[in-house]
Amino acid sequence: MKLYTFDAAPNAQRLGLFLQYKGIELDTTQIDMGTQEQLTDAYRAINPACTVPALVLDDGTVLTEVIGQCTYLEELHPDKPLLGTTALEKAQIVSWDHKLLNMALSAVAEILRNKSPGFVNRALPGPLDMPQIPELIDRGRTRLRYAWESLEAELEGREWLACDSISLADLDLMICTQFSAWVKEAPPESCTNIHAHTARVQAALS
Repeated sequence: MKLYTFDAAPNAQRLGLFLQYKGIELDTTQIDMGTQEQLTDAYRAINPACTVPALVLDDGTVLTEVIGQCTYLEELHPDKPLLGTTALEKAQIVSWDHKLLNMALSAVAEILRNKSPGFVNRALPGPLDMPQIPELIDRGRTRLRYAWESLEAELEGREWLACDSISLADLDLMICTQFSAWVKEAPPESCTNIHAHTARVQAALS
């Protein structure tokens, strides 16, 4: 297998934490998104979607989505499961994973990609040039602040987000909180449950 990634990117960090927790080592090549290497012909030949991370399997299959990459690797490395062990746990973890992407991660991206000069004409990831829409910045902030309120309530009295043990959903929530600092919209100090959860995830990874 071969992993193409960019360690600084949030989706790459999601997979990176998964690999770290499970102790999986992969042959890895960095794709510098800062120089838009993901848009070069060489990388398009590997992943036409122009996104990272991309996991190329031994048979040439390319997995381009983090949830698919984690599902595949969990099957190969079942120790220290992060995607659940029962049907209900698996359903809850995947559900929370998608909810976090819709509630928080995409809200941060909406702010960043429509505000930062580095994303002019790159307001959405992928091969298409897309113009920035400044009006979406405030919408992203509203979405994100609501997400923190909702997640703070969800974590009341709970150690982990989706089930009784740490899961991919917990790793993703921590990435969301860290990514939100890029746009100065991190969870406020009043979100004590979220901050305590982050500390638990960090301890589990150490």
